[in-house]
Amino acid sequence: MNEDLLFYIGIGFIAQLVDGALGMAYGVTASSFLIGLGLPPAIVSSTVHAAECFTTGASAVSHHAFGNINKSLFLKLLLPGILGAFVGAYLLTQISGDAIKPWIAGYLLLMGLILIVKSVRSFPPQSVTTHVRPLAFFGAFVDAIGGGGWGPIVGSTLLARGNPFRETVGSVNAVEFFVTFSASLGFLLGIGLDHWSIILSLAAGGVLAAPLGAWICQRVPHRPFLILVGLVVIGLSLRTLLKSFA
Repeated sequence: MNEDLLFYIGIGFIAQLVDGALGMAYGVTASSFLIGLGLPPAIVSSTVHAAECFTTGASAVSHHAFGNINKSLFLKLLLPGILGAFVGAYLLTQISGDAIKPWIAGYLLLMGLILIVKSVRSFPPQSVTTHVRPLAFFGAFVDAIGGGGWGPIVGSTLLARGNPFRETVGSVNAVEFFVTFSASLGFLLGIGLDHWSIILSLAAGGVLAAPLGAWICQRVPHRPFLILVGLVVIGLSLRTLLKSFA
């Protein structure tokens, strides 16, 4: 097998392992590698989202098998997530999303800090029932515009508001399949899809990692994972802010 394809399979495996376990960061992880290789941002986002159609489907099945999905939360996130992803993807093919990245990064930085606080203080679990649909639209829109953000925005916000960790990660990951499919449709209509060897290699690595990520999500203790999620969100946000103002 071509060494480049093995490299892309490895990227897909690592990105999906992180996403399946934490409920976030597939897009950011994979996109960082691809942008580093010199691919244009719009091509990177379209390629990663196309690959995620495979990986998030496998992740959704895995989380369902492990009982990690809250049906009510899933349904509330589904339709606004689909709509936000399509609109964001299509707009990215027409305009640049760089101007809004610092604002999104600032929001995520705050969410990461809240998660760290929640990991060291005792808050009773609760189900979030308000403003879930606008959150899903916003998270999917930003995900398509910025090449990542569905998990960090939607998952982090729900966790910060007190939703149970396992059900939040499982439900957010399950809806992500439909979000990425909708984004890919938007990219297809806007610029088309290419680089299928990269897409399929990323997908292969992600499908292999999906069951392991879902298993890790179920087995690892809640508090250390909250800390890890918070640190991941803070790190990614600071990286975006530094790049934006450099």
